[in-house]
Amino acid sequence: MAAGTGTARSRCRGQKRAGARHRRRSAGRRLLRAAGGRRGAASRAERFQGAAAAEGASGAGRAAQPLQSGPGSVPEQPGPPRVPRGRPGPGRRRDAGIPARARAAAEAAPAGGGRPRASGAGPARSGAGAAAAVRGLGVRRAMGEAGTGPGPREGPEPEEDEAAAAAAGGGGGGARGGRAGPRGGIRVLKRNVKRNGSRSCLNRTRFGSRERDWLREDAGRGCVYVYGRDSTSCASSDLRLVLCTVDTPASEICDGEERKNLFLQLHGDLVRRLEPTEKPLQIVYDYLAGLGFDDPVRMQEEAANSDLSCMIRFYSEKPCQVEQLDRILLSGIYNVRKGKTQLHKWAERLVILCGTCLIVSSVKDSHTGKMHILPLVGGKVEEMKRRQYTLAFTSAGAQAQTYHVSFETLAECQRWHRQASTVVSMRLSMVDLSCYSLEEVPEHLFYSQDIIYLNLRHNFLRSCGAGSLDSLCRFSQLKSLNLSHNRLGEFPLSLCEISTLTELNVSCNGLHCLPTQIGKLLNLQSFWLDGNFLTSLPEELESLQQLSCLGLSFNNFRELPAIFEKLTFLDKLALAGNLLETLDLAVLNRMSHIKSVDLRLNNLKRAADDTPEGNKSVTYMDLRDNHLTDLDLSSLGSLEQLHCERNKLKELTLSGFSLRALYANNNCLSSVNVYPVPGQLTCLELVHNQLQCVPDWACEAKKLEVLDMSYNLLVELPSRILSSLSLRKLMVGHNNLQSLPPLVEHIPLEVLDLQHNLLTELPEMLFFKALNLRYLNVSANSLESLPSACTGEESLSMLQLLYLTNNNLTDQCIPVLAGHTSLRILHLANNNLQAFPASKLSKLEHLEELNLSGNKLKTIPTTVSNCKLLHTLIAHSNEISIFPEILHLPRIQIVDLSCNELTEILIPEALPATLQELDLTGNTNLVLEHQTLDIFSHITTLKIDAKPSLTTDSALTSTFWSHGIAEMAGQRNKLCVSTLAMGSFAEGVEAVYGMFDGDKNEELPRLLQCTMADVLLEEVQQSDTMFMSNTFLVSHRKLGMAGQKLGSSAVLCYIRHDLSDPASNFSLTVANVGTCQAILCRSGKPLLLSKVFSLEQCSEDAKRIKEQKAIITEDNKVNGVTCCTRMLGCTYLHPWILPKPHVSSIPLTVQDELLLLGNKALWEHLSYTEAVSAVRHLHDPLAAAKKLCTLAQSYGCQDNVGAMVVCLNISEDSCTCEMHGITLPGPGGFSSTTAKPATPSSSSGIASEFGSELSASEVSSEVGSTASDEHNAVGLDGSLLPRQERRCSLHPLPPSSIFQRQPSSATFSSNQSDNGLDSDDEQPVEGVMTNGSKVEVEVDIHCCKGKGLEFEPPALEYSASAPGPEDDSGLVLIIQRQNSVNSGTAQGGIKEKCELQKSPSTCCLYGKKLSNGSIVPLEESLNLIEVATEAPKKKTGYFAAPSQMEPEDQFVVPPDLEEEVKEQMKRHQENGADQEQKEESAVVLPEEFDTAL
Repeated sequence: MAAGTGTARSRCRGQKRAGARHRRRSAGRRLLRAAGGRRGAASRAERFQGAAAAEGASGAGRAAQPLQSGPGSVPEQPGPPRVPRGRPGPGRRRDAGIPARARAAAEAAPAGGGRPRASGAGPARSGAGAAAAVRGLGVRRAMGEAGTGPGPREGPEPEEDEAAAAAAGGGGGGARGGRAGPRGGIRVLKRNVKRNGSRSCLNRTRFGSRERDWLREDAGRGCVYVYGRDSTSCASSDLRLVLCTVDTPASEICDGEERKNLFLQLHGDLVRRLEPTEKPLQIVYDYLAGLGFDDPVRMQEEAANSDLSCMIRFYSEKPCQVEQLDRILLSGIYNVRKGKTQLHKWAERLVILCGTCLIVSSVKDSHTGKMHILPLVGGKVEEMKRRQYTLAFTSAGAQAQTYHVSFETLAECQRWHRQASTVVSMRLSMVDLSCYSLEEVPEHLFYSQDIIYLNLRHNFLRSCGAGSLDSLCRFSQLKSLNLSHNRLGEFPLSLCEISTLTELNVSCNGLHCLPTQIGKLLNLQSFWLDGNFLTSLPEELESLQQLSCLGLSFNNFRELPAIFEKLTFLDKLALAGNLLETLDLAVLNRMSHIKSVDLRLNNLKRAADDTPEGNKSVTYMDLRDNHLTDLDLSSLGSLEQLHCERNKLKELTLSGFSLRALYANNNCLSSVNVYPVPGQLTCLELVHNQLQCVPDWACEAKKLEVLDMSYNLLVELPSRILSSLSLRKLMVGHNNLQSLPPLVEHIPLEVLDLQHNLLTELPEMLFFKALNLRYLNVSANSLESLPSACTGEESLSMLQLLYLTNNNLTDQCIPVLAGHTSLRILHLANNNLQAFPASKLSKLEHLEELNLSGNKLKTIPTTVSNCKLLHTLIAHSNEISIFPEILHLPRIQIVDLSCNELTEILIPEALPATLQELDLTGNTNLVLEHQTLDIFSHITTLKIDAKPSLTTDSALTSTFWSHGIAEMAGQRNKLCVSTLAMGSFAEGVEAVYGMFDGDKNEELPRLLQCTMADVLLEEVQQSDTMFMSNTFLVSHRKLGMAGQKLGSSAVLCYIRHDLSDPASNFSLTVANVGTCQAILCRSGKPLLLSKVFSLEQCSEDAKRIKEQKAIITEDNKVNGVTCCTRMLGCTYLHPWILPKPHVSSIPLTVQDELLLLGNKALWEHLSYTEAVSAVRHLHDPLAAAKKLCTLAQSYGCQDNVGAMVVCLNISEDSCTCEMHGITLPGPGGFSSTTAKPATPSSSSGIASEFGSELSASEVSSEVGSTASDEHNAVGLDGSLLPRQERRCSLHPLPPSSIFQRQPSSATFSSNQSDNGLDSDDEQPVEGVMTNGSKVEVEVDIHCCKGKGLEFEPPALEYSASAPGPEDDSGLVLIIQRQNSVNSGTAQGGIKEKCELQKSPSTCCLYGKKLSNGSIVPLEESLNLIEVATEAPKKKTGYFAAPSQMEPEDQFVVPPDLEEEVKEQMKRHQENGADQEQKEESAVVLPEEFDTAL
């Protein structure tokens, strides 16, 4: 019965709402009719009067008025251009005739699970009110729609009012009269903006030419995108483009928009309300300047780019997502029944879920009537089975109460159940409202009086007003309050009235001082003030006698606060990131209650100790990242742990009474004194110092377990250290050790690292005495043999990881290795192995990873099939010709057999499902059949060589550079490193190489790999000085939403000619951010071209980040996220992390041999000198890159490692001249104007290389013969465009240079002849062998250089711009036998040149270049090869097929016809001039296309 009554009431309410909607619609129709009449009259008036009459007529149109001087305006400047009202201009709405009610209904319709709009919200205005609203706008608008965005908007929607105003004012008209008014010429454009693939990123919008002209007049002008709402559940979103100046305040833009406020969102995160005096355009320009843009004009262009909205965005109303609203407050009117039994009836009540309570109140008197509050913490929420969509809320305790709430839909029921379950599952009354952009505390939250912990971090709470911080004292049981990152500016005095507080966090609020009322918080135990600007503390703080934790890190303290002496319960001194210059130990001695001292990242230069009294309280001290040169802490007798890394220490003195751990890495220590002998010392790290011997006190430490003295100057290792009965881990790599002491007794050593020393042998009894040894790394030594591991047949060795890379080991060591039967990882790369005995490999049954790279192995033993646990086999850079039997292994994952001599692969019927990567690159004799490739298709990463170019003779191609790439995932399950390699870029004789490291994400490296080359090409065309820096900044913007939370290091290298000096040689420009680096090998020595941007190695950026009050955690990361100070992406860490790169440029010389690119993991384990020396002698860049990665892994790298090696051939013979529009072949042997990047090779499932290995003809042949050749034919003349002729430094004068021999071919189908008839009607040419499908003419083209050889070539008719008369260079066509090499003298060339130089056909023969690198004539000449010369011109029929080359289908000019060809050329020379004149008038220059890379 109760349910029926509720249904009847709902039906009654629905009828009332329907009636109200009908009345509003009627009013809207009347308004539209009135507006339509006015619009029609205005249109007729404008239609029949001219421009002169329109100037003087009233109401028909007005000229643009100058900007009125007022607040935020620039005087004496022309205002924004005014679009005529008569007809819709660009961007105006063309749906002005649509009824306002229909358009408003479409905009307000919920979709995708959005919250339904309340009935009656936003009533339509009356006709008079709408007309008044139109007159009061004061801005001119062009109406339109935009795409959707994330998050719905609650409450009434003013779009209905705007629609009515637009209808009353015309299709795109603005206010009557169209004046700019006192708002400084603000212009609002509402555009139709299409979305791209990103959910919140928009494509570039266009505005009229008059708007662009207005912007160009002053760099202080610009445009701001203002979003009406950002909702993924709505079908449309309101977007306006506001033209304004840098002096235009937010209040003026709000007046023009009829909005009360303007909101700013950074990086898709928090949204704050702008103050009326803040200037939006100036905010945008300041943001762009902070990123790294310097040019005001460029900043104006960037501000107009809608992609910037992913980083900075303005809203006319505050956006909010449904999920966030649900967590803050849920409310609605539902049928409610009280109690577990059915004695109570169902009644309609207002139900609110906020904080920790469920509030049930009357519908009529929701604020003053009786309210029922149900605490939910510790209670339960259940679904009722008897009633659909009903939840039962029950409180905790003996007198628990229950309320049943019935919902209308399943989605609504699930939302309430999800949020209520979170509340009831909490053990304590805790409310987390962090990161919600709150400006006030929800009023209903104060009904939850049981709240103990309240988190309001990352909001914009006000200090006074309704729902402000002044209201927090209403919580009677509040103990913990977090207000960090709220931009408070001043400490709220109202917080001092909450006497129950025990924890208070006000970090990162810009506080400069604390009030004296802080002493009222007598119960306060933890007080966090990090990231502020405090310089002193009030004396009233001493009354907080229960205070045990006081955080003052990253403030501006210059000395230790004296108040610490009176806070006796305080046990930790946290002053990291301040401005202390002296460590006053005397003051520290007076603080007898302090046990822990954190003074890292200060400016400490010395430690002063004026009193003889010792300190017996301090047990922990952190002095990392300071400027200390010597440190004496012998007075700290109770010191247990000391961190003093990354200082400038030369001498260190400590007390050893209580010392347990000492970390002093990255200093200049030559001596470390500890007295007495530290009997409790367990860990000692002295890495990267200048110690020449192990301290004696360390040898006597009886409990020492870990000793790390890598990167020192050790010459010998004391026997007491190696024979220590407590030492378990010994790291002494990168020293000068020549031998090790013999072992006499058994030792418990488990880890031994001896890499990069001068060892020739190991102790003979090493494996007998160190039975617990599990890890041994002796890479980069001079070992020729290994000690035995067993005396008989039985071995007691427990060794599991053995690294022997880069030694002098031979096959004789293999039997010794067989004694380590427990081996899991074995690295034997870069030794002198020639064979691996099969019987010995079969004993390593537990082997999981085997690296045999860089040896001279012919085969891999068949007994490798016995290693059932093997998952990684790396054997590149050997002489293996037979594919090993590894595809039968059940766990095999990675196989690298690149750079070998494989000829065929024997594969089983079924490959193991675990196989993820197979690398077969560098095997030049390997041919894979289609059947084999089909079997390998399921492999995640298959690396094979690209199809070789058939149009290029690799032996004769002029190559300036070649590259090789290697990427290894290491112990990680995914590869987060991507590379970019384009050996033929832009104009052909240019190259781009890059590397991107995403650390733990793979999305950003892929995006940068695919987009950065295109961005570079655009920036090079715009600027010749700032192109590299702008490339990084634009790429940073193009990352969109993916770059908000993710980041990537990047290095980009660009090789090109200096356009300002055509006579110069190549120059190399390098830019980088993060930890990726580039090294140039010049004369065998490394030359660093990049800069490491990390907190440890870039002191300038570390200082900047400290001044900007970022929190650097103890693991030395910005906000605990990254150690990099500059990256692409991670926009939410702005302004601490910037994308501005370090840029360097250097001219390339003959002495430049290699260019090395690597990520952080590579350079952490390889020095620059070692990397250069390791690969300098290798001729194959792929093998060199593989070797670098292998060395890094053998030296201890377990992370992703990537290396790129570019072999440079910038010699005196490297001529790069351009003459007569012909571009010399690039590294791939063909012109870059038609070259397309090869299909990116797959690397861990992603494209890892963009190269130019495949010519355009090969790409066309793979597409099919039906593809049109029109586009290619047009692109052929791209090299003939007028531009400055490029000459190298060796040939600065016009004459010529030497061309390499090239085959010239023109392939086409002969089913249609030149005259349109079938080819069968044509008579075959005598002496020409052809099968009717392909014609090939192979020629030698030479650019002869010498005295007296210059001649003036005839004008080219088909070129876009023929050479001028002063250009006296020319080419000679010499037809020779196929596959022959021109070895004649210069006289023969001169003779033939004299015979052919006057022929127009000869000149045109080299005037056009095909997409496959061939050169064919452009005129009707040479009857012998008439079809071959004319076929590429055809644009219809089968002649549109792309040019391609098939070796078994050729048309060759026989040797006996060479003289006849010459005679025919002479015969055509006589009528050539007349023929050229006839064709000149009929020739239509082809359309030019600017094709993408």
